[in-house]
Amino acid sequence: MMATTRKIALWSVSTALLAGAAGCSGAEQAAPGEKKGAAAAQPHKAPAAAPVRLIGDGSTAYTGAQPHLTRPERLKPGQQPPQFVVFSWDGAGEDSQKLFSHFRKVAKESNATMTYFLSGVYMLPTEKRDLYSPPRHSQGRSDIGFNDIKSIRNTAEQVRGAWQEGNEIGTHFNGHFCGPDGGVGTWSVPEWQSEIRQAKSFVKTWKSTTGLRHEKPLPFDYEQELVGGRTPCLEGQQNMMRAARTMGFRYDSSGVGTQVWPQQREGMWDIPMQTVPVPGRAFETLSMDYNFMFNQSGTVHGDPSKHAYWGNQMRDGLEQAFNRAYTGNRAPLIIGNHFESWNGGTYMRAVEEVIRTVCTKKDVHCVSFKQLVNWLDKQDPATVEKLRKLEVAQKPKAGWATYLAAQPQHADVRTPQHH
Repeated sequence: MMATTRKIALWSVSTALLAGAAGCSGAEQAAPGEKKGAAAAQPHKAPAAAPVRLIGDGSTAYTGAQPHLTRPERLKPGQQPPQFVVFSWDGAGEDSQKLFSHFRKVAKESNATMTYFLSGVYMLPTEKRDLYSPPRHSQGRSDIGFNDIKSIRNTAEQVRGAWQEGNEIGTHFNGHFCGPDGGVGTWSVPEWQSEIRQAKSFVKTWKSTTGLRHEKPLPFDYEQELVGGRTPCLEGQQNMMRAARTMGFRYDSSGVGTQVWPQQREGMWDIPMQTVPVPGRAFETLSMDYNFMFNQSGTVHGDPSKHAYWGNQMRDGLEQAFNRAYTGNRAPLIIGNHFESWNGGTYMRAVEEVIRTVCTKKDVHCVSFKQLVNWLDKQDPATVEKLRKLEVAQKPKAGWATYLAAQPQHADVRTPQHH
């Protein structure tokens, strides 16, 4: 069972569009990520099995290139961009709910790959908690607790399988400290560097700390695999990015933004959480289960008679957000979640329905953040900059062929009519 000391951290963002909060706590068909004839990328066969080369104490290992990925390709002049959707999970771990394993199955059935942001302390047993030295807090403290041996074994099993299926293993860092009293938003660059080093270390030494030396290793070098994350409560992004860019990170998803194309900042891709519609309400909120819950009930134990309605509201809001991108500027849709059972599990049901609905549509690619930044890095920077000029739901007035033509042409954009 996962540690039971997890807390929900409330926060607010000062913006007219955002009403709510983001917090975290601590769920055989075609190979995920492969789409034949896709404009975004051409699939390649998984490489032949490479000899396993253990790293360190054998908690991780080099096993060759990750299978079931797509090879990114540069857009041709005038080509319409694909529609990317990124489903990501904060504090990913396998507990008694078995949601990690469940959503791995959903992803495979929907031809999707995802990003799992693993909290480092979920690979550290409670009895070894003093190995964690959190910035601005006492030794061995964590606001989401630690883990037990059984859950660490189960989480390692899910992380292993997820990576082999083409999913990304990112980080949600460690102790999940929020707010002004020593929270991550107060941390300096050196303190963030310490937090990142420790998050890596707990994943790279889980066999030693648990005594599970006969378990299979995680099939990747975490120094190479870890290229991005999301901060607790979406706080502390600036100093985290300044630290992370020196430690192999290529992107961050801790910001708050709208449905427009990402940009580079601090030497990394800044891919924020996005505001999306809340059907029947006059505001938008972040594309995350926590934010819908906060705006609907303000508690994880809301009125049972409203559970189905709240889940449908989240599902419909995410699908509206998808549709305005899919038929508009084609900006990647970024969706964040937790493995949780808030309000009767209605948000898990909602996000599963969204996955099964959108990931099988034509020219849609449900991918990990790593796959998305691989594609962005492959594009002409001038093309990405032009895509960024398209606002939420905007579509080139004269069509994509003209707007992204090889030679500059007059190509105004329009704001579609909303009904």
